[in-house]
Amino acid sequence: MPASEDPLVITSNQAAQGGAYTGSYHPTSYADLTSAKILADSIGPHGIRLTTLEVVFPRFILAELNTHRMLSRNSASSRAIPTEKQIERVLENPFVPTFNGRVKGMGVGDYLEDHQQADARAHWLGAAHAATVAAGALLHVDKSRANRLLEPFMWHTAIVSATEWDNFFALRDHEDAQPEFRTLARAMRTAMGESRPRELEYGEWHLPMVTPYEDAELSSTAWPPLKAKVSAGRCARVSYDTHWREEDPTVSKTRWNQLSLRGHWSPGEHPAYCTELGLSRHNSNFRGWTQLRKCYPGEAVFRG
Repeated sequence: MPASEDPLVITSNQAAQGGAYTGSYHPTSYADLTSAKILADSIGPHGIRLTTLEVVFPRFILAELNTHRMLSRNSASSRAIPTEKQIERVLENPFVPTFNGRVKGMGVGDYLEDHQQADARAHWLGAAHAATVAAGALLHVDKSRANRLLEPFMWHTAIVSATEWDNFFALRDHEDAQPEFRTLARAMRTAMGESRPRELEYGEWHLPMVTPYEDAELSSTAWPPLKAKVSAGRCARVSYDTHWREEDPTVSKTRWNQLSLRGHWSPGEHPAYCTELGLSRHNSNFRGWTQLRKCYPGEAVFRG
């Protein structure tokens, strides 16, 4: 066992052979940041519930989240966030898993014994530190490449909306799921279970990132209504992980207008109005709700 009182503080002797790591790596925190927060929760007269959540999870399960086609999602972008900021986050609070033994197939074995757990974590942190060193040497390189080195050790933020959740929870809140994904799914299930959806009438809008005051005050005479564009413009800011900041509605609307002109429609999947379509029909990946993007004829085919 390497000589270190704290198994999560590593020395050069503990780093993987041939790694660039030298010295000690002392992250400020090892907190599990996995979380789920309701941004908007609505239910229509037809009984169909539309929920939007902000979720935080280890970046390395993003590909698995993206396999669920019933979810509308936007998330923090490695192409948008400065590499310096990502390095700082990894140094302060990297994602460090709890390790299990290896088994055949896709599952995981039992938790490793304490000494094996400490050794695995030491190697993981050695790799994390080496990634920050390498990314730091690439600050003159575009973010879309340099930031990729850091992704296995990053916490990730996404905005997710859906009307259909049964399949998601059946697969992801299950003993066969990736453990980190099951933790996220349980957090999402709990948040939804504790939330009381707002009752909306047909034609009324589900508006994540829009305050009740703005919902009441922003003009809705135009089509699509201003408040829906504001919602989409603010959801889009999750790409830069700045969606939590207050923002003037005019700025939010302008962002959405610019995105839609360039064919970047996905933030327009979170705001949606309640629609009389019947329980058996879907509008895109939502049931009983029409997304803002579907208010624009021909949005599915962008011709530049």
